[in-house]
Amino acid sequence: MAIEFAQSPLLTFVIGLALVVLLLVVLDLPAFVGLAIAAFAVGLVNAAFVPDFALADAATRTATAFGNGMAGIGIPILMAAIIGKSMLESGSAQRIVRSFQSLVGRENSDIALWGSSTVLAIPVFFDSVFYLMAPLARSMRARMGDNYALYLVVVGAGAATAHVFVPPTPGPLAVASEVGADIGTTMLIGVTVAVPSATMGGLVYGRWINRHIDIPLRDAMGTTTDELKERAQRDVSSLPSFLEATAPIVIAVALVGSLTVVNALEGVTVAEPLRPFVAFVVDNRPFVAFIGDKNVALTVAALAAAYTYYRWSDLSRSDWEDELTEALKSGGNIAAITAMGGAFGALLAASGIGSYLANGLEGFGIPLLVTAWLIAAIVRIAQGSATAAMLTAAGIMAPLTGQLPVNTAYLVMVIGAGGNICSWYNDSGFWLVKEIGGLTQAETLKTWTALTTIISVTGLVVVLVVSSVLPLA
Repeated sequence: MAIEFAQSPLLTFVIGLALVVLLLVVLDLPAFVGLAIAAFAVGLVNAAFVPDFALADAATRTATAFGNGMAGIGIPILMAAIIGKSMLESGSAQRIVRSFQSLVGRENSDIALWGSSTVLAIPVFFDSVFYLMAPLARSMRARMGDNYALYLVVVGAGAATAHVFVPPTPGPLAVASEVGADIGTTMLIGVTVAVPSATMGGLVYGRWINRHIDIPLRDAMGTTTDELKERAQRDVSSLPSFLEATAPIVIAVALVGSLTVVNALEGVTVAEPLRPFVAFVVDNRPFVAFIGDKNVALTVAALAAAYTYYRWSDLSRSDWEDELTEALKSGGNIAAITAMGGAFGALLAASGIGSYLANGLEGFGIPLLVTAWLIAAIVRIAQGSATAAMLTAAGIMAPLTGQLPVNTAYLVMVIGAGGNICSWYNDSGFWLVKEIGGLTQAETLKTWTALTTIISVTGLVVVLVVSSVLPLA
């Protein structure tokens, strides 16, 4: 038994977990350094026990995974740093915050942020939504003087639930395709599951945890707390208009969403008057794919935000450029930590921990929906990536869909719920929330990690209840 454990991916997982706790919590090393050491160490264990994993791969695969992570989030995070800095310093974030409050009332500020992040996350990736909404959460905290934990949780809840439940976001879309679920039905059920999950995780848990911890507003994304508080007290006449203030968000969502729209229009039959327009849009898909890429979309949004910052500040051109450079330095640090967190997760995944745990669950006689949730949840906890966990579970469950007593869209939901659980040290999203939000590791665990777990469990319960009432089989 001891020999089997030593040669199983469980040993790699235990060593990785112990190392990140030792390096990041006990020794309090810089996050990037600690994650790099942990990733290299996991690679060494893989070299000892994983076939076709050479000793040199411990270094090269870590570097490759880090590079792949930077390729995915490097430009967006750097541009998000400019957007965040510019929106906060120009007063744009304050203008949006005050508009929210005038619409729903100061006492419902959390609902405004929650609703906004939920809607934005349907056409836009989770990380992009958090980049855009985090400055608003920080500005809301500066204006209200408290409730920062609540504002961060509601922003995260809206974005995270849409990310795993509602197509056309990539995760549930890919799972629906893998298991053969109807996209329209999946979207309807996705909204049905997402709303109560986001409500429980964002509003209910957010308000509860907010009463038990007080997270201070710290310097983050190149902006100090004093600067935020000063802008929170400005007269409204010294702030940009609502249209100009929201331009970076509108631009980013419109550009990224345009690709989603084009993908949806392909192969769809429309009324005769609309056919020339639809044909024109579809024919120009390569151009839309370019402007709809999140790297390009956030770059254009960053230019708009930076221009507003220049217009509404009294800085000279050189001082303005220096401020943007400082924001990029902050963004570079966040990008490096986030990508290395992803690399640590990738090295854990290379041990085979995902398939090892998933295969171990297949023979337990648990109902199929619960089995799918468990597989996705365990893979997610073990290797960090929500998308990888969802696709792993989908691949395992796809041949079993004929045994489902309910619509396969419910299978997509439980897989998404399981894949969302317990975002922690091996998930790049954990480090993204921590660094952009200006949180400690403990605060991130109490807010973000707890939130993702509540969304996961709530999603499973909602699916089991709804599917028993409306099986749609």
